[in-house]
Formats: sequence, C-alpha cells, structure tokens
Amino acid sequence: MKIGVLSDTHGYIGNDMLETLRCCQEIWHIGDVGSLDVLSQLRDIGELRVVYGNIDGRDIRGYAPEFLVFDIEGLRIVMLHIGGYPGRYTSRAKELILQHQPNIFLSGHSHILKIMPDRIHDLLHINPGAAGKSGFHTVRTMVQFDIIDYKVLNMQVVEFDK
Repeated sequence: MKIGVLSDTHGYIGNDMLETLRCCQEIWHIGDVGSLDVLSQLRDIGELRVVYGNIDGRDIRGYAPEFLVFDIEGLRIVMLHIGGYPGRYTSRAKELILQHQPNIFLSGHSHILKIMPDRIHDLLHINPGAAGKSGFHTVRTMVQFDIIDYKVLNMQVVEFDK
C-alpha cells in the first residue's frame, strides 16, 4: 500500500503535488489544512485521513479530529498536528504515544521535514514539512512510502517549488 503524507497546506495545494499523490492508495494530512477546498481536492484522489491543526477553523474541525489512531497493514499509526519530535515531544504527543504505542507517529506544524527513529518508544517519527506556500520554508515537501509485510519501505521525500 502506497501512502502520501503532507501537512501545513494553509489553504494551498498545487497541481504538481496533487498529481504526485495520484499513485497513493491513502493520503494522510497532518493538519493546518486551511480550507475545505484542499480537503475536497484530496478526497477526489483517494482515501483521506486528516487531523486539524492550530490554524484550522470550525469548518475543518467539523470534519477532522484533533488526533487519529488507527491500524493499517499491521502497523499502529498516531497522527497529531503539534507533536514535536523524539526527545522533544509535546505533552499531548507523549500521552498519545504512551497510551497507543504506535509504530509510526506523525506530526506537522514546524514546517521542518524530519524523518527519524525514536528508539526509546520504538517508533518511526515523520514530519512531512510544509506542503503549502505560507511560512518560512523555501520548498514545499511531502513524503511517500509503502507499507509491505508490516514494514515501511521505499521512503521518499518529494520536493516542489514554493
């Protein structure tokens, strides 16, 4: 199963990114969506899992929860917009990690792409960076990977012009 992960669209998603996501069976958006139009465009491509971020208003929060916990292809996933990263998790992220013991923890918010193991909690942390135009980042980024036989394989960072 191919997964596309993005965050921090802030109301913008380019056709270049949409085209890249077409090969994915699932799209995971880690908050700061910015508009229902972005959600609509992503839903037109395929299965969408999304959490809301700090900039998202009632419209997005009416559709998306604060966090998601789900199992897919034998892996436990936790998604939360403001989560930090290994060694510097937010208190909410720590709580969710300890409670659900995920194999993969995904967060956004920082606009800083990070993919790193957390050896203390035995998980893979993924922050896909920022997919939108708003913010200090100089390129728009997203992450794609496959889940095969309970493993994350073929991890790929995809970059787009801002």
